[in-house]
Amino acid sequence: MEKIRTIIKHVFSLKVFLGILFAFVFIIIASNLVIVWVSNKYLYSDLHDLPEGKTAVVLGTSRYVRGGAPNPWFHYRISAAAELYHTGKIEYLILSGDNRSRYYNEPEQMRRELRKFDVPDNAMYLDYAGLRTLDSMVRSKEVFGQDTIIVVSQKFHNQRAVFLARLHGIHATAYNAKSPDARQGIRTPTREIFARVKVFLDIISGKQPRHLGEKIIVGQGQERF
Repeated sequence: MEKIRTIIKHVFSLKVFLGILFAFVFIIIASNLVIVWVSNKYLYSDLHDLPEGKTAVVLGTSRYVRGGAPNPWFHYRISAAAELYHTGKIEYLILSGDNRSRYYNEPEQMRRELRKFDVPDNAMYLDYAGLRTLDSMVRSKEVFGQDTIIVVSQKFHNQRAVFLARLHGIHATAYNAKSPDARQGIRTPTREIFARVKVFLDIISGKQPRHLGEKIIVGQGQERF
């Protein structure tokens, strides 16, 4: 009898484990599918097809990878942003990223690189509080006064950014910067899978940007950096 109880206990434990595992996998797949389904019609990889706009939001990442080598994700975004500006697709750029300390400043790194592409300072607005994609999207409207934007990042990131923007009443499209090949960057797309699950956890919890602050309306000549 004791042996039967042990077997039943093991079977029940296995069912619970498999049930939890199935639910976890389902949530991951569903979160990713919903974000892709909602956002993909607003994403453009061909510059000629992209509608013109006033303002692009360039999403930040570190200029260098661990070990000090140049970060291809960063440089491809900068190249795409400069291309948008010089072809007249946009007038202004909001450079939105993390400025967690005086020694780490993604918006300033982006501005320095864009200067090398002859993008003028008066076309660039620096958003030092773009700590997360959610923050960057909401702040583009609430701080910088833009209810229509073009997001600049890699496609997988643009999907989440556009989803978040439209969720918050922003008419967002996106221009897909080139992605590194698999040898250069597999970790970033892998992290994105789980970041999309967090989008829905944030929706449930009512997560808001960490900082808002005084308005700096794009195109009205306020101090931008």
